[in-house]
Amino acid sequence: MWYFLNVIFNILNKRIYNYFPYPYFVSVIHLLVGVVYCLVSWAVGLPKRAPIDSKFLKLLIPVAVCHALGHVTSNVSFAAVAVSFTHTIKALEPFFNAGASQFILGQQLPLTLWLSLAPVVIGVSMASLTELSFNWTGFISAMISNISFTYRSIYSKKAMTDMDSTNIYAYISIIALFVCIPPAIIVEGPQLIKHGLSDAISKVGMVKFISDLFWVGMFYHLYNQLATNTLERVAPLTHAVGNVLKRVFVIGFSILAFGNKISTQTGIGTVIAIAGVAAYSYIKAQMEEEKRQMKAA
Repeated sequence: MWYFLNVIFNILNKRIYNYFPYPYFVSVIHLLVGVVYCLVSWAVGLPKRAPIDSKFLKLLIPVAVCHALGHVTSNVSFAAVAVSFTHTIKALEPFFNAGASQFILGQQLPLTLWLSLAPVVIGVSMASLTELSFNWTGFISAMISNISFTYRSIYSKKAMTDMDSTNIYAYISIIALFVCIPPAIIVEGPQLIKHGLSDAISKVGMVKFISDLFWVGMFYHLYNQLATNTLERVAPLTHAVGNVLKRVFVIGFSILAFGNKISTQTGIGTVIAIAGVAAYSYIKAQMEEEKRQMKAA
């Protein structure tokens, strides 16, 4: 379900950008639909809303800010370049995670872990050099997204709590929505009022435009919620391998859905990068497993 929802989200999202290239506004809609979904779920008691105090709210705000920044910059990249290319760049996320773990959190990482990241960097570089849809906006935005999600994972560790993952993700979505609204108004507001919204409606009609935005928001929220719920239920290795395979699925299906032409070098680079991520994920998950067994012993 996680893969399925993710693939549908990515394809629908890019189709919207093909006729409505306003990633800041669309990012707000993704979060808004998710927040309405959460509020309705809480109202009917599925799940029951977990109470939140000011202390926990302070811990969640940095997580939500990083989530908002990562989300918006991912969408700027999706709007600017091919979906498959954005996901290839986002395969660099473990590289940023490793750097943050070693240099910010002070955790010593073994050489094997760093070596496994070499193919990721080489593969992404190869793919970038010959990517037919390449532009700097798409590339830099995806890199900022990597950094934002790295900081999100650091702050998430500090905000670990007994609250269930569905409630935590709901609170993060609400805070992230408030963070995303001001830049959307400043960056895209005037263009949307002048011609953006009317252009989209004239191209596809009011009903399709609204239903596209509603469904892309639903798929965005549900795939993220399922990813969070999955992480809660499986061992680190399973989730890490799952994440790598998810990228393969999304890249493959987006190429099929949009008929993107990719050069041989881009294809080889993408495969090398994904293989590197798989090796990194495997080594990292083994380390986590060893740590867990030592604690249990």
